[in-house]
Amino acid sequence: MDLRDALCGITCPTVTPFDDGAIDDEALDALLEYVEDGGIDAVFPCGTTGEFASLPPADRRRVIERTVDGTDLPVIAGAAATTVKETLDYVSDAAEAGADAAVVVPPYFHSANVPAGNVRFFREIANRASIPLLLYNIPQCSGRPIDPETVATVSSHERIVGIKDSSGDFNYFQTVGRRTPDDFLLLQGFDALLVPALRMGADGGVNALSNVFPDVFRTLFECADAERGRQLQQDVIAPVFDACLEYGFAPTTKAALVHRGVIPSDEVRPPLVPVDDPSDLKATVRRAVEWARL
Repeated sequence: MDLRDALCGITCPTVTPFDDGAIDDEALDALLEYVEDGGIDAVFPCGTTGEFASLPPADRRRVIERTVDGTDLPVIAGAAATTVKETLDYVSDAAEAGADAAVVVPPYFHSANVPAGNVRFFREIANRASIPLLLYNIPQCSGRPIDPETVATVSSHERIVGIKDSSGDFNYFQTVGRRTPDDFLLLQGFDALLVPALRMGADGGVNALSNVFPDVFRTLFECADAERGRQLQQDVIAPVFDACLEYGFAPTTKAALVHRGVIPSDEVRPPLVPVDDPSDLKATVRRAVEWARL
């Protein structure tokens, strides 16, 4: 499998369904079938939308194994941690479970004091990783963005093949694109910027709401009609994405999936809480679904 070809499309950062605190294997299987039938190109378990920060190592491993077993799609697995050793442990777990690549973040909480610190962090992981790696830029969670020069520097490493940018900073995204090689994967992780990112040369997207609207994201990626793409972005994705920004990505996405009948429960693990008034969100999702069918 050529990983670049596989990720030049829409990757779904899958939620982790729970049932009374435990991972719901059957619901995860149903979700994987739903997004694959909807035209998704790859899946990303144990990311932000997958509540990786609330999953101990054994649960992360179980989710990745179940995902690999439950789909024929390429799997890129979350391996976020604050130390080189712990990150490598997660990368090794992902590789042993059958994942095609792992996704790593810069060290959060005690972030690098200078850009060279992150260069060292990523290189030490890449030097010992057995599968390809993607960087994950999400400064609202990690504390600061990955400096574009850092991305440019480590993009020459054979194991580091691309970046998922969830910053919402379109200038950052374009800057990284200018400073990295043509074969370095640029994946837009901020749903509201998918269409403009694709117009500016993004290779694909890694988008939380592709859990809910996989067919819409497939259309957005393939859409040759600029006006249709703009309307889908504005009238289907944007209203539900605004709810994600208000309530959180995992709680909103799960509530929307329950409304669409894909998973049975919107349960999340602490410190997250479910959407407190799902009736408004259901109405938003219903309008989005109806508009997408026009």
